[in-house]
Amino acid sequence: MTIKVLLSAPYMVPIVDRFRPIFASNGVELIVPEVIERLSEERLMAYAGEVDGVLCGDDHFSGSVLEAYSPRLKVISKWGTGIDAIDSDAAARLGVKVCNTLGAFTDPVADSVMSYVLAFARSVPWMDRAMKAGRWEKIPGRALSECTLGVVGVGNIGKAILRRARSFNMRLLGNDIVEINQAFLWDVGVEMVTLDQLLSFSDFVSLNCDLNPTSYHLIDLAAFTKMQPHTVLINTSRGQVIDEEALIEALQQGNIAGAGLDVFEDEPLPAGHPFMSMENVLLSPHNANSSPEAWERVHVNSLRNLFEGLGMEFADGT
Repeated sequence: MTIKVLLSAPYMVPIVDRFRPIFASNGVELIVPEVIERLSEERLMAYAGEVDGVLCGDDHFSGSVLEAYSPRLKVISKWGTGIDAIDSDAAARLGVKVCNTLGAFTDPVADSVMSYVLAFARSVPWMDRAMKAGRWEKIPGRALSECTLGVVGVGNIGKAILRRARSFNMRLLGNDIVEINQAFLWDVGVEMVTLDQLLSFSDFVSLNCDLNPTSYHLIDLAAFTKMQPHTVLINTSRGQVIDEEALIEALQQGNIAGAGLDVFEDEPLPAGHPFMSMENVLLSPHNANSSPEAWERVHVNSLRNLFEGLGMEFADGT
């Protein structure tokens, strides 16, 4: 029986012809659907029982999808780091190996967070809009040394953000459900506090935690009541960490000053979504990981994980 692979990683689909020789030389048949950001459970079901391996993005491999793909499916190679869209318990029970690339996008995501911080602190987008509209307006800004940054989730990306922020002499607060290495905290100058304290004292709040049962809608209506009216919320983690309805209300009522959002509860962001008409919201299309070098490393590692999961040798011929 021919080995078949479903390739649905949105960063690889547009350049799939580059990788076809690798699959062909190993006798692997590719199935490449049209993908806009991710495949839903319904679309995944169309390929149930047909594939031995998957190289995917944030496709929703629920327990029911994995059951339908079993027993033929052997490996899911996730392009990137986050595997929250995959039911890992069901995969383990069904003998499906799940692979990813840890720390793949630490630097570009950390840079993206700081770009949001700087944009809001220095009012660059709004001055640009005013100038291009023919208005000479001196819009107030803040020096970062006058501001406090709170990072929720002090993992690899959170640490990289805090190191960058230290160079701007910001006051640094952190929050995590696990204990953070004291040497890092002392070296960078980070004070670990409760979530309520972080929300109360931070001028900028950056969300960099994993999506799990403890972080789903972590930032809800109650959380926004603890923030200051000039606080800016930045999310480059997962959209579901924020209750978007609560965020919309907080922005509309002036409970917080603004938001920089790279991820959303529904992706792509639906047409006509309230965020699209809000002047105090900066949006990007789940693109904080943008980096040619990082993408290339993940291309190669995802292929390696896939082939090894299929019990085949991988030679990087890309």
